[in-house]
Amino acid sequence: MPAETLSALPARADAVVIGGGVIGTSTAYHLAEAGVNTVLLERGSLGGGASAHTAGMVRTYFPGDPRTGQMAVRSLNAYQDFARHTAAPLALKRLGFLVLFTDEQQIADFEAGHQAQRAAGVQVALISAGEAAVRNPLINERAVLAAAWSPEAYHVDGLDIVRGYAAAARNHGARLFTHTPVTRIDDDNTLHTPLGGIKADSIVCTAGPWSGEVAAMASVDLPMRPHVIEMLFTDIPPSPHPDLPMTMHAASGLRIRSWKDRVLLAMGAPKAGETREAWLGRIAGHLGTLFPALDGIGLHRAWSGDFDAGPNNTAFIGEHPTRRFLYAAGFTGAGLCQAPAAGVKLRDLLLAN
Repeated sequence: MPAETLSALPARADAVVIGGGVIGTSTAYHLAEAGVNTVLLERGSLGGGASAHTAGMVRTYFPGDPRTGQMAVRSLNAYQDFARHTAAPLALKRLGFLVLFTDEQQIADFEAGHQAQRAAGVQVALISAGEAAVRNPLINERAVLAAAWSPEAYHVDGLDIVRGYAAAARNHGARLFTHTPVTRIDDDNTLHTPLGGIKADSIVCTAGPWSGEVAAMASVDLPMRPHVIEMLFTDIPPSPHPDLPMTMHAASGLRIRSWKDRVLLAMGAPKAGETREAWLGRIAGHLGTLFPALDGIGLHRAWSGDFDAGPNNTAFIGEHPTRRFLYAAGFTGAGLCQAPAAGVKLRDLLLAN
């Protein structure tokens, strides 16, 4: 991916975006498109942080969180129109999203929040265990009471999004510097890097799990709770299902989906004081109950990564009340689902002042 690491850092910019993942490149694109003189600084390679460690899914249904769903609906619309704005078509493959309910309270909670989800533009419906098993043949109908089904869930390569936004940002005049960490931020919004200093009229922090550290340099407190998530691959199952929808167990948070000839799954990471073997045992127990064909199957580390989590696992986007410091953080692994809308929101905040 082209970078400007050998170019001279300009002395100033209207906006300096810190972080070159999917949120940062979206923001750089939307700012540059609006005529804002924009510089992006990324400490590593573009898309090399949390954006590279997701399951590669964009969806609109977030149980119990219609506000995130509304952001995701707007973002999915932008992805479906991505090529027109960035000249980089995305290969969106529809898989759908199932949430399995195993107790009556989960069904009641779904029904109580259904109207708010629909008002946010989210397509989701309650279906029977039998209907869920039609969509995902691995499901044990006897272990499930019902499920939520949302057809608007797609596989996508997050790096394609990053590359598309980065190229489009450059086409609108933005300058993107990789391998350029910010080491200090002065009170006058001068940012210091190994390439020198740059004065920003506005700083925009989109640094993912490192957003709290970046904000602290500017004496801004962001309520971040970074955490690790580990993705696992199964062995090749006896009967591969290459088009499984993303399927989540509401009670445990276990998520599975097809990944070529294997199954990709996640259930956080070991809890404090929990051994890796005990954590894998918990996962295996849920797999055996919910998906009998995967009972006893081998599990292997796929990749792991740090994710930025905010209060209530809901992203926060805003600006500091007394200095020109804007931020978008706390996406908890759902940055791909919200990046276009987050970039637009940051652009509008910056242009409003």
